[in-house]
Amino acid sequence: MMNKATYLLILSAVFSCLLPNAHPTAGGEPVRIIFDTDMGSDCDDAGALAILHVYADRGLAEILGCIYSSGKVPYGAGVVEAINIYYGRPNIPVGAAHDDKVGDPVDKMGTEKLAKDTAAFGNRIVHNRDAEEMTALNRKLLVRQEDSSVVYLTVGHTKGFHDLLVSKPDHISPLSGRDLARKKVKRWVAMGALGADNKEGHYRKEWNFHFNGSAPYTKYLVTNCPVPIVYIAAGTEVFTGRSLKTTEPGNIVRTVYRDWLWNVEKKTLDDQRPSWDLIAVYYAVEGLGEYLVGQEDGWLEFDVDKGARWIPGERKNPQTFVSLKPGTNKDLADYLNALLAAHIVTPIDPKGVFKEM
Repeated sequence: MMNKATYLLILSAVFSCLLPNAHPTAGGEPVRIIFDTDMGSDCDDAGALAILHVYADRGLAEILGCIYSSGKVPYGAGVVEAINIYYGRPNIPVGAAHDDKVGDPVDKMGTEKLAKDTAAFGNRIVHNRDAEEMTALNRKLLVRQEDSSVVYLTVGHTKGFHDLLVSKPDHISPLSGRDLARKKVKRWVAMGALGADNKEGHYRKEWNFHFNGSAPYTKYLVTNCPVPIVYIAAGTEVFTGRSLKTTEPGNIVRTVYRDWLWNVEKKTLDDQRPSWDLIAVYYAVEGLGEYLVGQEDGWLEFDVDKGARWIPGERKNPQTFVSLKPGTNKDLADYLNALLAAHIVTPIDPKGVFKEM
């Protein structure tokens, strides 16, 4: 019978060979990230958090905390914590919206079923109100960090970062949220503005920035953000998820993809799903790398009713529009799929005791 140490050593070696070499971060320091998600709308949020954990496994990222800001799905925070536990980081702080002002009105991911299955996943957070209120957590996380050291990464709606910026001085910090962000946040990376760089100059509405009540909050951020903004507008033709078939059936991320694909589109893991949120994580950790291109000379014109469009040329404040490098769809999909399958989790029973193989 193989013991635990031998088992983990063999599996780690196997998957290290499968994963392409990650680009080193600047200075060799891990990127400190606050991850803001609308877990529940789409399975790519789970994939994004999964590969962020893999980056953390490899010393390229540090997950300071997770924010669930789309309160209309009441159980998203529970799934966030369950994923963190699955990837061996049960103590990552999770904050959540305690209101329901934004978010998908339909729980497409089945988060209620997943969050309530605490016997399988070990999560303590079930309902969003079991988690700390998101703005309080955001302020606590930033106060503890060095100046200009945090990447605030939004892969869902924009209310979480908005509420941080408009927060008032309190017992956590004498600074306003805007001043606290200016001091501690290096950049805001947001998955949004898909299609805004069209040659015709047409306005485009997009899920994260415009729908489900998010548009007014996005408008405020585009206009008032005190740190550089990076818009990630890529992933529609980059399909991932098939590699989760090689992971154990107890992988909650595999379960999320399988159930979302079948329940929403009557598809399977082989059909996969676009990789919008995964690419945002990729950029936050690796930058443009081999697969992305960025336009820095321009700004995002945002209209709550019409949509958004990228205006090239004049630069009103530091903004970068990131899109996919032509011809890299498959290569980036392969890279991201390898990340999805890379993490090896020690098999556990519901009580958390290691099972001998």
